Amino acid sequence: MSETAQFTSADLDAYFRRIGWRGERHADAGTLRGVHLAHAHSLPFENLDPVRGTAPSLAPADLVAKLVRGRRGGYCYEHNTLFAGALEALGLGVTRLAARVVVGAERFEDRPRTHMALLVDVPGEPRPYLADVGFGAPGALLEPVPLTPDTELHAAGRRHRLVHAPHRGPLELWVLETYGAEKEPGDGQGREPEQGAWQPQYAFTLEPFERPDFEVINWHVATNPRSPFSHRPYAQRVTPERHLLLNGAHLTETRADGTVTERELTAEAEARRVLEEEFDIAVPEGTMLLS
Repeated sequence: MSETAQFTSADLDAYFRRIGWRGERHADAGTLRGVHLAHAHSLPFENLDPVRGTAPSLAPADLVAKLVRGRRGGYCYEHNTLFAGALEALGLGVTRLAARVVVGAERFEDRPRTHMALLVDVPGEPRPYLADVGFGAPGALLEPVPLTPDTELHAAGRRHRLVHAPHRGPLELWVLETYGAEKEPGDGQGREPEQGAWQPQYAFTLEPFERPDFEVINWHVATNPRSPFSHRPYAQRVTPERHLLLNGAHLTETRADGTVTERELTAEAEARRVLEEEFDIAVPEGTMLLS
């Protein structure tokens, strides 16, 4: 079911104000790249609803209220559902994909499909684009990349490539890799990758997944007691100057020049202040961050 019918022109205007986009509103690759980057630089990644014991709503109106009109972020299902609605309202074709986060995995098959990504068809373009504004990792895409194998892509200071990997299914398995990633992504799984090498981030096929599929996955990731998202805060904010990452009580700041500073947050008030002031997240009352 398309989300476009529930994403009004007023919602689209509010979304563009929220991300600071003042460019064209065309169904073309330039608009796709610009809006993708503006979204990534404006809306934080965070999992405070699962930490509070709640599975966040993926209804378009609720996403607009939370991420657009409220001073909140979200995790992959929220970000990419919102982004997909905006792209469809612009006239772009969007297919929702389910991916396996494979950082540090011995075998890709050992990881479930718990990440949401997007395949975007642009009128007049020979290939679709992989777009993803909801991957909570320092090596995440900041701009969409053409679905082209074995081609190194440079965008917004990051290096990526898409490769094929063998598997047992009938569809080709695509793997997004990033070069020189320093921290694991936001699923909290796996070892820290070796620096200075291509590192697989997630694997996917081009099979379409629908909103009911992500409703189930969202509920599982938010409420399963074994999910790292359900028991510790995880937040990310990306700007041209720095990348901020809060994983539990551990705060990491990576500057554009590569300088990294790390520290442990020791008090509840300090954690709330950091999220409010550094990540620009309005922390809901009653949220216990360091318990």
